Order: sequence, then structure tokens, then C-alpha cells
Amino acid sequence: MSTQAAPIQSVTIQNLESAFAGESMAHIKYRYFARIAREAGDEATAAIFETTADQEVQHAFGHLDLLYPKANLTPARALELAIEGETYEYTEMYPKFRHLAIEEGQSSAVAEFDEQIAESRGHAEAFRAVLEKAAKRFAALAKVEERHANHYRAALSQKGATR
Repeated sequence: MSTQAAPIQSVTIQNLESAFAGESMAHIKYRYFARIAREAGDEATAAIFETTADQEVQHAFGHLDLLYPKANLTPARALELAIEGETYEYTEMYPKFRHLAIEEGQSSAVAEFDEQIAESRGHAEAFRAVLEKAAKRFAALAKVEERHANHYRAALSQKGATR
């Protein structure tokens, strides 16, 4: 049993995560509302929903800039974070939601959660494949660079020996 306490997370970080979630949800919800309005023939309402949805994305990006500062974020780290998120979705979040939907007899929700479990697993695998491919490329590049460095060292040694 671990005696280590969970790290205390900043209230501001928690608030930024909640704000990001809210802005992201608003973006998708307004896109959905725009689709409904357009299907009903109401272009003006669809347009205002889409304009506002675009603004919500910018708000969400502002929160992400604080949560994941660009100076600390590499493509590899972004892939790791994506893998963690997708893995959480298919191993914990959606299975829990699925179980509760079964208990409530919500078969449509069960089917939706099943789809999301499969898709989240696929997303995690795709991100993992990209990360592994990048790691192999970097390892190969490091070998090439080492070979070049050794060649230059040898050339410098020869040059020093001929002086």
C-alpha cells in the first residue's frame, strides 16, 4: 500500500480544464444546433451558431495554451498525452458509462458507448503507431549522425597528425 498522497492540483489548473471542457462542448453543441437550423431552412440562425462556435474554439485554444505551454510540448509529448486520453476513454470512462447504461436499460446508449470504446482503442493504437514510427526514425537518424560525427573526428585526427 502506498503512503504517498496524490499530488495536489492547482485550483486554477482545474478551472482551466473545466473551462476548456465547457468551451469545447459549446463549440460542438453550437455546430449541432447550426445543422438543425440549416435542416429547418433557417440559414440566419445556422450562421450565428457557426460564428459563435468558431469563437468557442478560440477560447478553448486559449485555455490549452495555458494548460499545455508550447515551450513544453513536443509532437512526441502530444502523442503521449493523446494516447493517455484515448486509453482512459476505452479502459475506464466508456466501460463505466456502458455499465450504468445497461443498469438503466438504455440500449441505444450502450450501443453508442460500445462504438466509442472501439473507436477510442483505434485512436490510441494509431497515435501509438505514429509515436513508435517517430522513435524508430529518430533512432535511425541518431545512428547516421553518430557515423558522421565519427567520420569528422577521424578526419580531424588525421589532419592533426599531419601537422
